[in-house]
Amino acid sequence: MSIQSSPTVDPAEVERFSALAATWWDPRGKMGMLHRFNPVRLGFIKETACREFGRDGKDLRALAGLRVLDIGCGGGLLCEPLARLGAAVVGVDPAERNIEAAKIHAAGAGLAIDYRVATTEALGDAGERFEIVLAMEVVEHVADLALFVERCAEMVKPGGLMIVATINRTLKSFALAIVGAEYVLRWLPRGTHRWDKFVTPDEIEALLLRRGLSQIAATGVVYDLLGDRWRLSSDMDVNYMLACAKPA
Repeated sequence: MSIQSSPTVDPAEVERFSALAATWWDPRGKMGMLHRFNPVRLGFIKETACREFGRDGKDLRALAGLRVLDIGCGGGLLCEPLARLGAAVVGVDPAERNIEAAKIHAAGAGLAIDYRVATTEALGDAGERFEIVLAMEVVEHVADLALFVERCAEMVKPGGLMIVATINRTLKSFALAIVGAEYVLRWLPRGTHRWDKFVTPDEIEALLLRRGLSQIAATGVVYDLLGDRWRLSSDMDVNYMLACAKPA
Protein backbone atom coordinates (compact mmCIF):
# COMPACT_ATOMS: atom_id res chain seq x y z
CA MET A 1 0.00 0.00 0.00
CA SER A 2 1.39 3.42 -0.96
CA ILE A 3 1.60 6.33 1.47
CA GLN A 4 -0.88 8.27 -0.66
CA SER A 5 -3.50 5.50 -0.58
CA SER A 6 -3.25 4.83 3.15
CA PRO A 7 -6.64 5.36 4.84
CA THR A 8 -5.01 6.54 8.08
CA VAL A 9 -2.63 9.10 6.55
CA ASP A 10 -3.80 12.68 6.00
CA PRO A 11 -1.75 14.05 3.06
CA ALA A 12 -2.18 17.63 4.27
CA GLU A 13 -0.63 16.72 7.62
CA VAL A 14 2.26 14.93 5.92
CA GLU A 15 2.96 18.01 3.84
CA ARG A 16 2.73 20.29 6.87
CA PHE A 17 5.31 18.34 8.85
CA SER A 18 7.51 17.69 5.81
CA ALA A 19 7.93 21.44 5.51
CA LEU A 20 9.37 21.47 9.03
CA ALA A 21 11.87 18.66 8.42
CA ALA A 22 14.95 20.89 8.55
CA THR A 23 13.96 22.29 11.95
CA TRP A 24 13.45 19.06 13.93
CA TRP A 25 16.79 19.21 15.75
CA ASP A 26 16.90 22.96 16.36
CA PRO A 27 15.93 23.44 20.04
CA ARG A 28 15.34 27.13 19.39
CA GLY A 29 13.38 26.60 16.18
CA LYS A 30 9.77 25.72 15.42
CA MET A 31 10.14 22.38 17.23
CA GLY A 32 11.61 24.01 20.33
CA MET A 33 8.60 23.27 22.52
CA LEU A 34 8.71 19.61 21.53
CA HIS A 35 12.34 19.49 22.67
CA ARG A 36 11.23 20.82 26.04
CA PHE A 37 8.36 18.32 26.17
CA ASN A 38 10.65 15.36 25.42
CA PRO A 39 12.01 14.72 28.94
CA VAL A 40 8.56 14.31 30.51
CA ARG A 41 7.24 11.95 27.85
CA LEU A 42 10.48 9.94 27.86
CA GLY A 43 10.24 9.67 31.64
CA PHE A 44 6.66 8.37 31.45
CA ILE A 45 7.60 5.77 28.84
CA LYS A 46 10.67 4.61 30.78
CA GLU A 47 8.89 4.43 34.15
CA THR A 48 5.91 2.54 32.71
CA ALA A 49 8.08 0.12 30.73
CA CYS A 50 10.39 -0.58 33.68
CA ARG A 51 7.43 -1.31 35.93
CA GLU A 52 5.66 -3.58 33.43
CA PHE A 53 8.76 -5.44 32.21
CA GLY A 54 10.49 -5.67 35.59
CA ARG A 55 13.44 -3.44 34.73
CA ASP A 56 15.66 -1.32 36.95
CA GLY A 57 14.92 2.31 36.17
CA LYS A 58 18.43 3.32 37.27
CA ASP A 59 20.02 1.05 34.67
CA LEU A 60 21.43 3.12 31.80
CA ARG A 61 20.32 0.33 29.43
CA ALA A 62 16.96 -0.21 31.13
CA LEU A 63 15.12 -0.97 27.87
CA ALA A 64 17.66 -3.43 26.44
CA GLY A 65 16.00 -6.33 24.63
CA LEU A 66 12.73 -4.49 24.07
CA ARG A 67 11.59 -3.76 20.52
CA VAL A 68 9.93 -0.34 20.33
CA LEU A 69 7.92 1.22 17.50
CA ASP A 70 7.57 5.01 17.32
CA ILE A 71 4.74 5.78 14.89
CA GLY A 72 4.94 9.29 13.43
CA CYS A 73 8.51 9.64 14.68
CA GLY A 74 9.23 12.87 12.82
CA GLY A 75 12.93 13.69 13.02
CA GLY A 76 13.57 11.11 15.74
CA LEU A 77 13.50 13.26 18.87
CA LEU A 78 12.13 10.37 20.92
CA CYS A 79 13.78 7.51 19.03
CA GLU A 80 17.31 8.59 19.92
CA PRO A 81 16.99 8.64 23.73
CA LEU A 82 15.06 5.34 23.60
CA ALA A 83 17.92 3.81 21.59
CA ARG A 84 20.40 5.08 24.17
CA LEU A 85 18.37 3.24 26.82
CA GLY A 86 19.04 0.03 24.91
CA ALA A 87 15.77 -0.41 23.02
CA ALA A 88 15.73 -1.76 19.47
CA VAL A 89 13.88 1.19 17.93
CA VAL A 90 11.90 1.30 14.70
CA GLY A 91 10.93 4.85 13.77
CA VAL A 92 8.22 5.24 11.14
CA ASP A 93 6.88 8.35 9.44
CA PRO A 94 4.97 8.87 6.17
CA ALA A 95 7.01 12.00 5.41
CA GLU A 96 10.21 11.08 3.57
CA ARG A 97 11.94 14.35 4.46
CA ASN A 98 11.40 13.69 8.17
CA ILE A 99 12.96 10.24 7.90
CA GLU A 100 15.91 11.66 5.97
CA ALA A 101 16.50 14.21 8.74
CA ALA A 102 16.18 11.47 11.38
CA LYS A 103 18.69 9.19 9.62
CA ILE A 104 21.26 11.95 9.22
CA HIS A 105 21.05 12.97 12.87
CA ALA A 106 21.20 9.38 14.18
CA ALA A 107 24.24 8.66 12.02
CA GLY A 108 25.97 11.72 13.42
CA ALA A 109 25.19 10.51 16.94
CA GLY A 110 26.42 6.99 16.21
CA LEU A 111 23.02 5.42 16.90
CA ALA A 112 21.60 2.40 15.08
CA ILE A 113 17.89 3.14 14.58
CA ASP A 114 15.68 1.44 12.00
CA TYR A 115 14.00 4.40 10.29
CA ARG A 116 11.40 3.77 7.61
CA VAL A 117 9.10 5.78 5.34
CA ALA A 118 5.99 3.70 5.92
CA THR A 119 2.45 3.56 7.31
CA THR A 120 0.90 1.75 10.24
CA GLU A 121 -1.01 -0.50 7.86
CA ALA A 122 2.13 -1.52 5.98
CA LEU A 123 3.89 -2.58 9.18
CA GLY A 124 0.85 -4.47 10.41
CA ASP A 125 0.40 -6.23 7.08
CA ALA A 126 4.07 -7.30 7.22
CA GLY A 127 3.46 -8.98 10.58
CA GLU A 128 5.66 -6.61 12.59
CA ARG A 129 5.31 -6.99 16.36
CA PHE A 130 6.72 -4.97 19.27
CA GLU A 131 6.90 -4.97 23.06
CA ILE A 132 6.06 -1.25 23.01
CA VAL A 133 4.11 0.74 20.41
CA LEU A 134 4.22 4.52 20.77
CA ALA A 135 1.75 6.99 19.26
CA MET A 136 3.07 10.26 20.65
CA GLU A 137 1.43 13.46 19.42
CA VAL A 138 0.13 11.63 16.35
CA VAL A 139 -3.47 10.43 16.87
CA GLU A 140 -4.75 13.99 16.48
CA HIS A 141 -3.26 14.09 12.98
CA VAL A 142 -4.48 10.80 11.46
CA ALA A 143 -7.30 10.52 8.92
CA ASP A 144 -9.06 7.50 10.46
CA LEU A 145 -8.57 7.31 14.22
CA ALA A 146 -10.36 4.00 14.83
CA LEU A 147 -8.46 2.21 12.08
CA PHE A 148 -5.15 3.72 13.17
CA VAL A 149 -5.62 2.54 16.75
CA GLU A 150 -6.73 -0.89 15.56
CA ARG A 151 -3.64 -1.38 13.41
CA CYS A 152 -1.33 -0.10 16.16
CA ALA A 153 -2.93 -2.40 18.74
CA GLU A 154 -2.47 -5.49 16.59
CA MET A 155 1.30 -4.86 16.54
CA VAL A 156 1.57 -4.99 20.35
CA LYS A 157 2.93 -8.36 21.44
CA PRO A 158 1.08 -10.25 24.20
CA GLY A 159 2.26 -8.72 27.47
CA GLY A 160 3.25 -5.55 25.63
CA LEU A 161 2.28 -1.89 25.88
CA MET A 162 0.80 0.86 23.75
CA ILE A 163 1.49 4.38 24.95
CA VAL A 164 -0.35 7.42 23.60
CA ALA A 165 0.28 11.14 24.08
CA THR A 166 -2.23 13.59 22.66
CA ILE A 167 -4.54 16.54 23.42
CA ASN A 168 -7.97 16.36 25.00
CA ARG A 169 -10.97 17.88 23.23
CA THR A 170 -12.12 20.49 25.74
CA LEU A 171 -12.78 24.22 25.75
CA LYS A 172 -9.63 24.56 27.84
CA SER A 173 -7.55 22.80 25.16
CA PHE A 174 -8.94 25.13 22.49
CA ALA A 175 -7.94 28.13 24.57
CA LEU A 176 -4.48 26.86 25.53
CA ALA A 177 -3.32 24.43 22.82
CA ILE A 178 -4.57 26.41 19.83
CA VAL A 179 -5.22 30.06 20.71
CA GLY A 180 -2.47 30.25 23.33
CA ALA A 181 0.22 27.99 21.88
CA GLU A 182 -0.19 28.83 18.20
CA TYR A 183 -1.45 32.43 18.09
CA VAL A 184 -0.40 34.14 21.31
CA LEU A 185 2.82 32.47 22.49
CA ARG A 186 3.69 31.09 19.02
CA TRP A 187 5.16 27.92 20.51
CA LEU A 188 3.88 26.06 17.43
CA PRO A 189 3.29 27.08 13.81
CA ARG A 190 -0.26 28.26 13.19
CA GLY A 191 -2.46 25.47 11.89
CA THR A 192 -0.51 22.71 13.65
CA HIS A 193 -3.69 21.49 15.36
CA ARG A 194 -7.40 21.33 14.67
CA TRP A 195 -9.62 21.25 17.75
CA ASP A 196 -12.13 18.87 16.18
CA LYS A 197 -9.32 16.31 15.72
CA PHE A 198 -8.44 16.28 19.42
CA VAL A 199 -9.33 13.05 21.23
CA THR A 200 -10.63 12.48 24.75
CA PRO A 201 -9.00 9.92 27.07
CA ASP A 202 -12.26 7.96 27.18
CA GLU A 203 -12.31 7.69 23.38
CA ILE A 204 -8.75 6.38 23.21
CA GLU A 205 -9.33 3.95 26.07
CA ALA A 206 -12.53 2.61 24.47
CA LEU A 207 -10.81 2.03 21.12
CA LEU A 208 -7.93 0.16 22.77
CA LEU A 209 -10.22 -1.83 25.05
CA ARG A 210 -12.05 -3.03 21.94
CA ARG A 211 -8.70 -4.43 20.77
CA GLY A 212 -7.99 -6.20 24.04
CA LEU A 213 -5.76 -3.60 25.73
CA SER A 214 -6.61 -2.19 29.16
CA GLN A 215 -5.41 1.05 30.68
CA ILE A 216 -2.69 0.76 33.32
CA ALA A 217 -1.51 4.37 33.65
CA ALA A 218 -2.71 7.86 32.76
CA THR A 219 -1.42 11.34 33.49
CA GLY A 220 -1.91 14.90 32.46
CA VAL A 221 1.00 17.08 31.36
CA VAL A 222 1.06 20.81 32.12
CA TYR A 223 3.50 23.63 31.51
CA ASP A 224 4.93 25.06 34.72
CA LEU A 225 5.44 28.75 34.00
CA LEU A 226 7.42 29.36 37.19
CA GLY A 227 9.71 26.38 36.63
CA ASP A 228 9.74 26.96 32.85
CA ARG A 229 9.26 23.25 32.18
CA TRP A 230 6.67 20.59 31.43
CA ARG A 231 5.64 18.32 34.32
CA LEU A 232 3.19 15.52 35.06
CA SER A 233 -0.14 16.52 36.59
CA SER A 234 -3.54 15.14 37.53
CA ASP A 235 -5.00 17.73 35.12
CA MET A 236 -5.78 15.92 31.84
CA ASP A 237 -7.89 18.73 30.35
CA VAL A 238 -5.27 19.61 27.71
CA ASN A 239 -2.17 17.43 27.23
CA TYR A 240 -2.24 13.88 28.51
CA MET A 241 -0.54 10.50 28.18
CA LEU A 242 -1.91 7.04 28.79
CA ALA A 243 -0.54 3.51 28.69
CA CYS A 244 -2.51 0.35 27.93
CA ALA A 245 -1.35 -3.26 28.24
CA LYS A 246 -2.19 -6.38 26.24
CA PRO A 247 -2.64 -9.55 28.30
CA ALA A 248 0.30 -11.96 28.13
